[in-house]
Amino acid sequence: PDMSDDTWDIAPPPFDANAALQTMKRFARDQRVLAERSEGWMLGADAVLKLAVDGASVGVQLAKRPARTPEWDRFTLTSATDLRKVQDEIMRRLTRWKDDE
Repeated sequence: PDMSDDTWDIAPPPFDANAALQTMKRFARDQRVLAERSEGWMLGADAVLKLAVDGASVGVQLAKRPARTPEWDRFTLTSATDLRKVQDEIMRRLTRWKDDE
């Protein structure tokens, strides 16, 4: 049999930026502490998260710490793996910020 046949490479489903954006929005809503505003999510009076579809990816801006004009860390989601990593990072920061209060 010809072993060069790449039948074992199961391709992940193509990344759907719009679906990923909806997933991230749902995730942010599920955090309860975040309030959705037109430009992103607020923690109290501070913007902490912004999401935007950018072509075939989702751009995420996550505040390094809550502030009126925060410094942003930027992430680009191009796969389900990226999505989970950024969700984990958001959870970590929310936990840390709560502990900092």
